[in-house]
Amino acid sequence: MTLPPALQSNITKIVRGKDRIVRQAILCLLAEGHLLIEDVPGVGKTTLALALAKSLDLTFQRIQFTSDILPSDILGVSIFNQKNSQFEFKSGPIFNHVILADEINRSTPKTQSALLEAMSERQVTIDSGTRPLPQPFFVIATQNPHEHYGTYPLPESQKDRFLMRLSIGYPDEKHEKEILREEIDFRAVEKISPVADKDKLMEAIAKTRAVRVDESLDEYILKIVRETRNSPFLELGVSPRGSIALRKVAQAQAFAEGRDYVIPDDIKGAAVQVLSHRVLVKSLNGSSETAVSEKIVGEILDRVPVPL
Repeated sequence: MTLPPALQSNITKIVRGKDRIVRQAILCLLAEGHLLIEDVPGVGKTTLALALAKSLDLTFQRIQFTSDILPSDILGVSIFNQKNSQFEFKSGPIFNHVILADEINRSTPKTQSALLEAMSERQVTIDSGTRPLPQPFFVIATQNPHEHYGTYPLPESQKDRFLMRLSIGYPDEKHEKEILREEIDFRAVEKISPVADKDKLMEAIAKTRAVRVDESLDEYILKIVRETRNSPFLELGVSPRGSIALRKVAQAQAFAEGRDYVIPDDIKGAAVQVLSHRVLVKSLNGSSETAVSEKIVGEILDRVPVPL
C-alpha cells in the first residue's frame, strides 16, 4: 500500500503547502469519484490536476468551458468519409484519463449535461451507440464561487455526481515565498516524473474497494444522512448516492492509512467534503452557500453518536 504516500509526495513538490488538499484529491481518485473545486483563479487548480495525471502517467486533457461550447466539442462527432462512404467517429477530449473541466459553470446546462453519463457510467452515448471511456476516468471541475456574471449554476443532479467538493485557498506566507523564489508555475509541472502507472493505480483502486466496513459503521453513515434529510435548515438532504460516496471515501482513507478496515474517524473526516454540496440550504440570508452547508453538516456530525 505504497501508492498514496509516494503519489502525495510527488505532487506536493509542485502544489506547496496544500498537503491536505492533495491527499483528499488522491482519496477521491482511489474512491473512483470526481472532484469539484470551488475557488478563485490562480491558486493551483489546474496545477493539481496536471500534477496528478503526470505522477501516474495518465493522459490529461483540459477543457475550457465557455458559453458557446457544444456537447460535441466534448464528446466527439461522427464525420462522413467520402472515400469509403461511411461515417467515422472522431473522439472528443472526454476520452482521456484525467479531465479538467475548467470553469464548468460558464457553459450552458445542455453542455454541462453532456458530462452526466460520462461521470456516472464511464461511457458516452453518441449516434445511438455507447462508447466506453478509458479506465481510470477522473473529472476535476473548477468554478469561481465569487464570479456570477455569465455563469450557469450547476443543477443539484450534477453536483451530486461529484464525490467531493474542495476549496484550495491561498498559500501561507512561507509556501507562497517558495513558489515565488523557485518560480513554480505551469512549466514546472511538465518536469514531474511518474511515480506509478495506470496498472498500479487500478490495483490500488481494487484494494480500496475490498476494505471492510462493519455494519455498525454503515448504520453510522445512514444516521448522518438521515439527519440531513430531517434538518429544519435544509430543503434537500443527502441522496442514497451520497451515502455510497461517503462509504467509498472512508474506504479510501483506510487504504491510505494502511488499514483493511474502516474506523469512525475515516467517515467523520470525509463527511463535510462529501456531503455538504449535496444539500440545499433553506435560507442563506446573504451568506455563502458553501460555508453554511459545511457548517450544518459539521453540526450534524457533532450531534450523531459515534459507534463504539
